[in-house]
Amino acid sequence: MTDGRTLTFGLFLGFVVVTLAITVWARATTKGADDFYAGGRMFSGARNGVALAGDYMSAASFLGIAGIIALSGYDGFLYSVGFLVAWVLTLLLVEPIRNAGRFTMGDVLARRAPDRAPVRTAAAVSTVTVSVFYLLAQMVGAGALVSLLLGIRAGHRFLGMSAAAARTTTIVAVGVLMICYVMFGGMKATTWVQIIKTVLLTAGAAALTGLVLGRFGFDVSAMLGSAADASGSGAGFLQPGQRYGRDVPGDTYRTVVGKLDFVSLALALVLGTAGLPHIVTRFFAVPDARAARTSVSWAIGLVGVFYLMTLALGFGAAALVGRHAILAQDPSGNTAAPQLARALGEHAAGRVGGDVLLAFIGAVAFATILAVVSGLVLASATSLAHDYFGQVLMLGRPRESQEVAVARFAAFLVGSLAIVLAVVARNLNVAFLVALAFAMAAAANLPAIVLSLFWRRFTPGGAVAGIYGGLVASLVLVVLSPVVSGKVDPVTGENLSLFPKGVDFHLFPLENPGLVSIPIGFLCAVVGTFVTRGKADPARYDDLAVRALTGVGSH
Repeated sequence: MTDGRTLTFGLFLGFVVVTLAITVWARATTKGADDFYAGGRMFSGARNGVALAGDYMSAASFLGIAGIIALSGYDGFLYSVGFLVAWVLTLLLVEPIRNAGRFTMGDVLARRAPDRAPVRTAAAVSTVTVSVFYLLAQMVGAGALVSLLLGIRAGHRFLGMSAAAARTTTIVAVGVLMICYVMFGGMKATTWVQIIKTVLLTAGAAALTGLVLGRFGFDVSAMLGSAADASGSGAGFLQPGQRYGRDVPGDTYRTVVGKLDFVSLALALVLGTAGLPHIVTRFFAVPDARAARTSVSWAIGLVGVFYLMTLALGFGAAALVGRHAILAQDPSGNTAAPQLARALGEHAAGRVGGDVLLAFIGAVAFATILAVVSGLVLASATSLAHDYFGQVLMLGRPRESQEVAVARFAAFLVGSLAIVLAVVARNLNVAFLVALAFAMAAAANLPAIVLSLFWRRFTPGGAVAGIYGGLVASLVLVVLSPVVSGKVDPVTGENLSLFPKGVDFHLFPLENPGLVSIPIGFLCAVVGTFVTRGKADPARYDDLAVRALTGVGSH
């Protein structure tokens, strides 16, 4: 291996050793369900907020958004805005969710249900479905990203393996590590992994931001001007329309569809965050609702600062690395930040400086992936063990030791499924799965949560109908969308869909289903309330309202 690759690989191993040591400690201090699912509710608002930010800021946030900004300018920064605005809604819901539940979203929804089995089952199905789609995108991305950071390319060998074998090994290694974190360390280990990741990610982004701005004398206007000049688009690089909502001359249909697609994506990002299972689960790792609210405030601050820094990373990469160099290494732009790190390091301290900074950013990206996938697996395992096994199969009377054992086994099953699916799909473009996960969370989970908390007439039948309706609508619309079949680049003729060129069964014009699937989810919940058997129990709603608003009687 070259010096740079050796250093990167060494930092990867260092992070793994530290986090595994934390897992061993967490295993020794994890005694029961409270410890495994919620870390014993021992985390302060500040610590949980740092972990919450780590749970949310995925590799797509760090590398993907920087790449989109570097290639699309102003439109790329809209991603950052969407991810940040989402936390406003989350801040409004965090306190009632924390007060009403114990470990999972299913706890909140089942408060008003005399027969809790259908609601718990639906909550578990939704949690696992959303998590697996999100997880698959992260795992496939991990294989591609680590291969790029270590310089593993077709025709080259790494540690005696071919490029394909090395990529598969990376996916398996990430999967095995996340299974270990969750199976043995539960919420405690996962939380500390996320805290370490957030510190590393923020430090890495801050270092790059400082170096970028320093190159331009801390003159943001000079940086933006250089980025626009290097983009090939001139002043248009700093204006809307490079990527989203383009006006297609002479084609009103495509113009309207493009604008609606952007609105659909924005809705999914803004409304989906509060319904993401691994985000909801983290609300229960604090001792009370005040700490939960504090944790979201910390998360908003950290996420806001980070996404502001992506502005410097993206435009800095456009100015200092250049569009052609970014596209040559990765057409999606995911290596723009690592390329920027190398360029800045080399400018500051020659080749050694470039290798060191690139290795550090690579390790940060690796830590980011591990933290996010661990949170997703923990959310799935918790829902399967607590909602389905404990409350449905065991009729709400499981022994704690049984439930925790099932949770550990569920973590192994979900993790293994994610590894297998990611290996099978390792060569496919699955970037749309992240946006799909947000859309499903907004369409299936958010209606059930909001209506359960705030609508007196809402019934368990409405919750079940809303969850399944939102899930099915999201999945069907994506299958019938251009991301699966029928999308071809009008200029180059290159196939841009999941299915090969020539296969076209798309009927739905938008790439993200949120604009349609979210209203369908709310509609199914409302219609289900009126057409299913059973009426809302006013006493149960009053009990939930008191818990949600005051915390009286909450765990």
